[in-house]
Amino acid sequence: MLSIMRKHASSWIIKFLLAAIIVVFIPWGVQRYTSGRSSRVAVVNDSIITLDDYRNTYTNLLEQVRQSFGNNVNDELIQTLQLPKRALDQLVDRALMLQAAEKLKIQVSDEELAQAIRDIGAFQTAGVFDNQLYLNMLSRTQLSPETFENQQREAITINKLQDFISGNIKVSDIEARQWYKWNNAEVDIDYVLLEPQQVKKIKPTADEIQAYFEAHKETYKTDPEIKVRYLYLNPEDYVAKVTASEEDISDYYESNPEQFKSPQTVQARHILIKVDQNATPEQVEDARQRIEDVLKLAKAGQDFAELARQHSEGPTKTKGGELGTFRRQDMVKPFSDKAFSMQAGQISEPVRTQFGWHIIKVEQVNPAITRTLDEARTEIEGKLKADRSRNLAYDEAEAVFDAAFDGQQLTDLAKERELKIRTTEFFTRKKGPQGNKNATQFAAAAYKLPLNEVSEIQDLGDGYYLIEAVEKRPAQIPELKKVESVVKKDLIREKQDAEALRQTQSILTELKGAGSFATVAGKFNLTPQTTGFFKRNDSIPGIGYEPDIARLAFKLSESNKFHENAIKGQKGYFVIGFRERQEPSLEGFEKDKTDIKARLLQQKTFKTVESWLTRVKDESEIVIEDGFWKS
Repeated sequence: MLSIMRKHASSWIIKFLLAAIIVVFIPWGVQRYTSGRSSRVAVVNDSIITLDDYRNTYTNLLEQVRQSFGNNVNDELIQTLQLPKRALDQLVDRALMLQAAEKLKIQVSDEELAQAIRDIGAFQTAGVFDNQLYLNMLSRTQLSPETFENQQREAITINKLQDFISGNIKVSDIEARQWYKWNNAEVDIDYVLLEPQQVKKIKPTADEIQAYFEAHKETYKTDPEIKVRYLYLNPEDYVAKVTASEEDISDYYESNPEQFKSPQTVQARHILIKVDQNATPEQVEDARQRIEDVLKLAKAGQDFAELARQHSEGPTKTKGGELGTFRRQDMVKPFSDKAFSMQAGQISEPVRTQFGWHIIKVEQVNPAITRTLDEARTEIEGKLKADRSRNLAYDEAEAVFDAAFDGQQLTDLAKERELKIRTTEFFTRKKGPQGNKNATQFAAAAYKLPLNEVSEIQDLGDGYYLIEAVEKRPAQIPELKKVESVVKKDLIREKQDAEALRQTQSILTELKGAGSFATVAGKFNLTPQTTGFFKRNDSIPGIGYEPDIARLAFKLSESNKFHENAIKGQKGYFVIGFRERQEPSLEGFEKDKTDIKARLLQQKTFKTVESWLTRVKDESEIVIEDGFWKS
């Protein structure tokens, strides 16, 4: 199997592989202690972690963060998430687990590895492993089949080790029942909410504002700012300077024939009666008879789409079995062979695939076509001109950069070449310059520059930029008069918050003195509410998702009706009081027992492996090179 994969193999972009392929850790290898000291970041017993290992792991963690946070990723967020430390921790953990697996003689056979790769959905077409797809995906990431297979082998090895470590873990019915009762108990509470903005008549004095500002100066510190001048070379400005001759167009057409071919496609619907791949002959025959019954109805003239909605067991059932337009290679072979042999309007006899029995209705057949040179001429000419204008723009940017590198001034170079040089106002790293389509990327490049230095050519998608840092303003504390309105608002909010807390504490004191919710709340012009029953992890009716309030509510009882303090929530301050509590019916537990035990087993397994790793680390020699995070 592996030799076949190598023969037909290749990859996609690494982040897609990471998302699509299930592995235990990010797959970076740990080499034996043979590299030089300068290329390593850590030594774990007799295994080293190389600088390349670390860079790859860190880069992929950073990419995952970017997918979650988009353009908001900056140095502060990276440090908050401790990405450098997490990258090194992952590699250390992986090294320790592979070493332990080797001592235990845990191995992965070639057939196990091959089956694991065959089961990866990213390498399947219509549920079947596709060698060509495997080849394409690996080649695009410049990841060789050998490297990928080694990574997967290590991942499977670590899975086996985890299974070994957690092999004796069990979850009893008693544990599961206790978990069920704890998670499904419900409580009903009274509450009153005082939002700070409800507190009026807060008028701070000038002295109070001054004192508040002095105590919170760092809060009002401005962001660092930069001013730059730059050249923008827009490829569209060079279009008039390029041509595409008839010979160029013809050469391109002849050199790129696949771009102008459209394969034969079919538009169809189908009805599927599922058959498990391990089904008995009797089950296969029963499914075949069921599809035959549906086929009779279709041939009798009943609407095929409606029959699909009523009888199909496939994912397209709700769409009347509609598959859309597809190419031959988009479907499994038996299905494609039949569909591509039919004419529009025909309904097939039952077709067996690994998914079950199908009947197919072809709605349209689109023959393979190749656009002629005349049909493609305008498109080719536009592409050639666009490519050439980009090249011209880049060539000019390169010439300017080379001259600037040799010491000439950017302003002088712009004047010589009759190029427009632009100067920004001061801008921050977060916002970038106003009016720039790619402000965030532009700002990132600008902030890397020392003063009076010209950047390398920046391709920001809409053309090429050469940026020169002109002036920088460090972060600074402004004079009070420049931020006084903001300071005043902040001080008012703080005073409102303090007064809201004082009032809710007073409400709570009166309630504990045997006052009723309605009476006491009325004194403060507030209306008490009742939540109704809710569970620990629910969003609380009328309040919202407030974990602290939920946690404290479940500590209340008939003998302890009120929490000792007002509770700060997202909307303001709450006073809560106990009404009633009810335990869940065990009928629900019996229904969900299997899932509950599986979830608890997973949690126990994770904790056991973490505990094992902590112990192994304590017993291991782990040396981290200077300048890198320590676990």
